[in-house]
Amino acid sequence: MKTFYVTGEKAKSQIILGEHFYNFKKYLPDDHFVIITDEVVNLYYGSHFTNFKTIIIGCGEKIKTLQTVEYIYQQLLDLGVDRSWFLVGIGGGIVCDITGFVASTYLRGIKFGFVATTLLAQVDAAIGGKNGVNFLGYKNMIGTFTQPEFILCDTSVLNTLPKDEISNGYAEIIKHALIKDAGLFNYLESNRETILQNDPQTIQHLVSTSITIKTEIVNLDEKEHGIRRLLNFGHTFGHAIEKVTGISHGKTVAIGSVIAIELSCKRNLIGRNDADRIKALIAGFGLPVELPESNKKEIIDALLMDKKRENNTIHFILLKSIGKAFVQELSVEEIQLNY
Repeated sequence: MKTFYVTGEKAKSQIILGEHFYNFKKYLPDDHFVIITDEVVNLYYGSHFTNFKTIIIGCGEKIKTLQTVEYIYQQLLDLGVDRSWFLVGIGGGIVCDITGFVASTYLRGIKFGFVATTLLAQVDAAIGGKNGVNFLGYKNMIGTFTQPEFILCDTSVLNTLPKDEISNGYAEIIKHALIKDAGLFNYLESNRETILQNDPQTIQHLVSTSITIKTEIVNLDEKEHGIRRLLNFGHTFGHAIEKVTGISHGKTVAIGSVIAIELSCKRNLIGRNDADRIKALIAGFGLPVELPESNKKEIIDALLMDKKRENNTIHFILLKSIGKAFVQELSVEEIQLNY
C-alpha cells in the first residue's frame, strides 16, 4: 500500500492506494455511518454492505442535482443521522461529488470518506476536496471545498468497468502528463498497448503518478487561487461541450484539451510536431480529438457560464511544452475567434 496526503485548511485527507475495497470499514470511526452508492456499484458490490445503512442513487450526470441532494437529506433525517455520524461514498466521481457536497452541508458539516471505484475518480475526481452538483445543466455550479477523511483506491475494482469508462480516466491521466510531467507523457506513449490491456502493475503506476501530481498541486493551492487552476486544462471547453452534447466527461475533456493545444500552437507556444504528437496520444487511447456536429453557439453560451470566468475574461490553461502549462487570461472574444 501507498499513502498520500492532502492538507486542507480545515482537515487532512489521506489517499490510500492498494487497500482492498472491502476493508473500508476499518477506516471508519465507529458503527454510526451511512453508505451512499449508485445502482451499478450496488449491483456489483452491494452484497458486501447489505448489513450497513445504505442510500442508493441513480447513475449519470442527470442525477447530479439538488433534487438528489434533497432526497439524501431526507434519508439522513429518517435515519436519525446527527453530527457524530460519517458518510461513505462508494462509487465514481458523481457519487463522490454528491457525497462530499451532502456531508459538507448537512448539519453544517459532518465527516466523510470515499471508496473510488472508477479510474477517473481514482486519478482525479475523488481527490482534492472539490464537491458539488450541477445546476440547470451547468457543471458543478453549486459546491464546496471540503476534504474527505480518506479515499481508498483499489485498482482491482477497475476490472468491472466498461471500456468507455476506463477511457474517461485516461483523459485525466493524459491531462496530468501535459500540465506537469513530460516523463509520464513518454511513459503513456511507450506503454500504450500494455496499458490498454489493463496490466495491473502498469495501471497501478499510472494511478500512483496521477495521485502524486494532483496532491502536490492541491497542497499548494487548495481553493484554486493559483496553480490549482492548471488542473482545469481541457475543462473550459470540455464542460461546455458536455452540457450541450451529453458526451461523457473524459471524452469532452479530451476534445477540450485538443482545442487548448491548437490555441497554444496558434500562439507559437508549442510546435506543430508536439501538437500532433499529443493528438495522436489522445486518439491512441480511444478518445475523440474532434468535436462532433453540434451547435457552436450553444457551446459558446455554455462556456460563458464557466466558473473560471471573471467579467469578460476566462482563466484559460495553455501549454508552453509537454509537461509545462500556465494560466492565461483570455478574452471571451479571443476564445470565440479561435474556436
